Amino acid sequence: MPVPAHPSPVRPALLRHTVHDRLRDAIVDGTLAPGEVLRDAELAAWLGVSRTPVREALLRLAAAGLVRTAPGRSTAVAEIDVAEVRDAQAVVAGMHRLAVAEAVGRMSEADLGLMRDAQERFAAAVAAGDTDAALAADDDFHAVPVATSGNRAIAAVLDQFNPVVRRLERLRFASEAATESVALHQRLLDACERGDAAAASEVSFRTWQNLADLIPPDPEPDPDTDQQETP
Repeated sequence: MPVPAHPSPVRPALLRHTVHDRLRDAIVDGTLAPGEVLRDAELAAWLGVSRTPVREALLRLAAAGLVRTAPGRSTAVAEIDVAEVRDAQAVVAGMHRLAVAEAVGRMSEADLGLMRDAQERFAAAVAAGDTDAALAADDDFHAVPVATSGNRAIAAVLDQFNPVVRRLERLRFASEAATESVALHQRLLDACERGDAAAASEVSFRTWQNLADLIPPDPEPDPDTDQQETP
């Protein structure tokens, strides 16, 4: 699918992050399809920004595996690599478990209030079948323990690998399995409110580990290609 012809300007606030998020979401939802060539001038015109934040966003997306860039050649949306998705999902699940384990003892009533609000919005979005709103609320929900943990290494790792698993999240939240995510969120929130770090971290891990069920199996090897000639 080509870059949309109609402009979609980005607001000036936090421009660098917003451009990255808009391009990431366009890749995840299929607006920018796997294999599509990405030209920074076209993307800049679509988003109503200069080419600099677009180039920076493409570099971040390349580091996350959503974009492929070869020196002296074109930049394109990456095809889905099953092995990379599986690796990223495992890392993300582990990092969220660690973040929650470190955050529970530090959570204030304000932090818990942010999680409650995000959970209400998440449940409402799932009930309404609004996948975009569910993704946004899910981001806000899980961002609280990551921020509260104060562990910048966790935040950096998640910033790199979360975009890869976002395709899986979209599939899950668009399916009947989304209702299970609502229940898991509530269990996580309840454990945080009780101050039970062990229970909360395990529920968090299960929440993200469930995405592994959506990863397609590795393709079957082609016997004609793999067969070696006998001398």
